[in-house]
Amino acid sequence: MATGENTPRLDTETGKRLLEYARRIIEAAVTDEPTPTAPDLPVLSEQRGTFVTLKTDGDLRGCIGRPRPEQALGQALQAAAVEAATADPRFPRVSPDELDSITVSVSILTPPESLPDVESEDIVVGRDGLIVTQGRQSGLLLPQVAAERDWTATQFLRETARKAGLPPDAWEREKAIVKRFSAQVFAETSPDGTVTVEDYTQVQAAE
Repeated sequence: MATGENTPRLDTETGKRLLEYARRIIEAAVTDEPTPTAPDLPVLSEQRGTFVTLKTDGDLRGCIGRPRPEQALGQALQAAAVEAATADPRFPRVSPDELDSITVSVSILTPPESLPDVESEDIVVGRDGLIVTQGRQSGLLLPQVAAERDWTATQFLRETARKAGLPPDAWEREKAIVKRFSAQVFAETSPDGTVTVEDYTQVQAAE
């Protein structure tokens, strides 16, 4: 069964408008301007998880999100966009001079699904994103990460555990909680340029 198969997918035009909104939020946050008015999109009132990712020349420049559908998408997207640009602890705050060189992508997530007694066969690279949690430590990797790096399912599980600051085999332990999710990803191919769409909810396991 596909992850989050009961979650309605967004059409391309809606995704593009969400991405444009995220960029305007980032521009306003970086230049200390008022937050832009949200577009008139019904999905913004739905509870959905989302991540906003920034890259410069293909290298990560910031990535923050709200993986669980605990608030309206409009609120989650605004918070994620602002924090990706100004509060990712791995990077300095984005400067106004960088805005013309940064590409933005928005991932709209399906609700995370717990996997009891997880096996590597439960994970489909190119469809699933992962969350590995043990105690207060938690790591998340979006589905596109494993697809872009051509990882096996086992490598993906191990790297997500590492992201949590856990041993790579932590996902095999009883105290660890593994969840999977999928996403639609709307991404700029160039700064404020053409938008591509990757639907990770539709990829199926190979025969």
